[in-house]
Amino acid sequence: MGLAGGPVPARVDGAAKTEILDLVETAAGHDGWSVSRACAVLGVDRRRVWRWQCRRNAGEPLDDAPSGGNPIHGLLEWERTEIVAIFNEFADTDFSHRKLAHRGSYEGRVWVSPSTVDRVLSANGLVTAGDPRPPASTKQPWPDWCEWEPNQLWVWDASQFEACEAAKYAYGIVDLVSRKWITQTLTPNPDSVAVKVLFIKALEAEGLLTDELRALLDDPDAEPPDNDESVPLLLAISDNGTEMRAKQTRQLMALCSIAQHFGRPSTPTDQAWIETLWGHIKTEHPHLMTITDPAVLEQELERIRIRYNSVRLHEGIVLRLSSCRSSWFVSPRM
Repeated sequence: MGLAGGPVPARVDGAAKTEILDLVETAAGHDGWSVSRACAVLGVDRRRVWRWQCRRNAGEPLDDAPSGGNPIHGLLEWERTEIVAIFNEFADTDFSHRKLAHRGSYEGRVWVSPSTVDRVLSANGLVTAGDPRPPASTKQPWPDWCEWEPNQLWVWDASQFEACEAAKYAYGIVDLVSRKWITQTLTPNPDSVAVKVLFIKALEAEGLLTDELRALLDDPDAEPPDNDESVPLLLAISDNGTEMRAKQTRQLMALCSIAQHFGRPSTPTDQAWIETLWGHIKTEHPHLMTITDPAVLEQELERIRIRYNSVRLHEGIVLRLSSCRSSWFVSPRM
């Protein structure tokens, strides 16, 4: 510090400040130095020395006050007491600090955030029981009749384009094997009617909508064929949304001889292919999120779909180095 160790640090204790003030006053009083020259030699700012002198002359301690203070939005003592009281009353009912925070506002007793409740409980050595962890789930395998080839595994889901209020829900289908984005449709309501439109468009686009099947779908009184031994046309993979589980959707799939496969609850990775599609579309084409006209949005999605399938390189097309490391080749879509 000072002459021996460089400039005086930004933070020093009261004893060090006293020593520095004594040195400055000694140099200025007996050796004829100015206070500014003494501060320069000691490596301390003149203004700091002046503040320390004022504090010492006023009889105030030279040690720095502890950090913190008392913010006006700080937690009051009665709020801490009330949080602990709510825990003692409702801990057996509300198993988390989030529920206890809401309980306090519902009861009109204390209005704090869940993180504040958690912090106060931790400071008092209190721990909530917590919600029981759900049992580990196992991903269901696909049926044995599925073959790893196009038009055998379709994964479908919806996404939202909030700016297009007239038809903000967009449903899409991706072929899991070829990674082909087959089709999409816009709808104002996420229901089984939109699902029917989506799958009819997809079957027609892939040449799977025969005249017999079209007549069957147009007949409101048509019944699904009662033949449990027949092999389904393909497998439709989705999450557990209401429209996916709807009775009308099950009837449509039965008429089309399409089997359904549902992912695990709260496990979007079971439908990673369609989740990835919508993620790429929104990230690479942010202007879609600003379109308000459904017709314009439909045209843009169709244009992007064609480019996605014919131009854009994605995870199904990768470059690999051959074993002899002499040439590169493009692998087929996996």
